[in-house]
Amino acid sequence: MFAAIQVLTGALLGLTPGFFHDEVGPYGVRNDHYLGDLATWYLALGAAMFVAVRRPGWRVPVLAVAFLQYALHSVNHLIDVGEADPGWLGPANLVSIVLTTLLLAWMLRMETQTTAHERHRTG
Repeated sequence: MFAAIQVLTGALLGLTPGFFHDEVGPYGVRNDHYLGDLATWYLALGAAMFVAVRRPGWRVPVLAVAFLQYALHSVNHLIDVGEADPGWLGPANLVSIVLTTLLLAWMLRMETQTTAHERHRTG
């Protein structure tokens, strides 16, 4: 599910940058080039997540990169929390990104424990 959300976010950014800027991320002046650049990140992360579903060896590294990106994304939104228009969207975006970061931390921890258990069992 997380992989699909990343691909959907990337598709929205890449195919409908105006909609994304106006409805999801109304921070500053719209720049379709930068929104397209951001779309490539979400599409790549979503693709890596889909691969990790079938390749267990990919799970911890992909989850670690996703966690790091969302943690940094959270800091960026904390800094700009009051810059969204309408104003309620800044705090709402921050909360959703922080919750996603926490979910990724949990997923990473569970997968790390599973991987360690598998190594110990086969080891």
